[in-house]
Amino acid sequence: MSQKKLQLKIITPDSIIYEGDDVSYVNVMTTAGELTILADHIPLISTIKTGQIKVGKGDDVFALAVSSGILEVQKAGKVVILAERSEMAHLIDIQRADDAYNRAAKIREQIKDEEDVDDAKVKALMEKELNRIKVGNKWKK
Repeated sequence: MSQKKLQLKIITPDSIIYEGDDVSYVNVMTTAGELTILADHIPLISTIKTGQIKVGKGDDVFALAVSSGILEVQKAGKVVILAERSEMAHLIDIQRADDAYNRAAKIREQIKDEEDVDDAKVKALMEKELNRIKVGNKWKK
């Protein structure tokens, strides 16, 4: 007896990051909490928080870093994730992410007393880069 599988597609504005039809599960952090999607999951739409997406595929598990997005679970086991930015964990250049985080932190420190600056944008950039560092370090082989 064969087990049902999920079809997963992760898309950013720049490209399709992952596409596969033999996925056992998808684990993602939504704004409502952590969600694990298995075959026969009810259809839903949710927003994704910056974090990691964990994908089970047979005996293998891999992860991706993700910066906010939309999750859609469709009938017949189709899962679509539209992400602002996503990257396979094993491909993350941790040093580059660390450098970007430090640059953003320095900018935030320089602008902290200015009124006309959108601190939220700099803080969001820092959060994205910190997430890349965490996910990259956790999943580096």
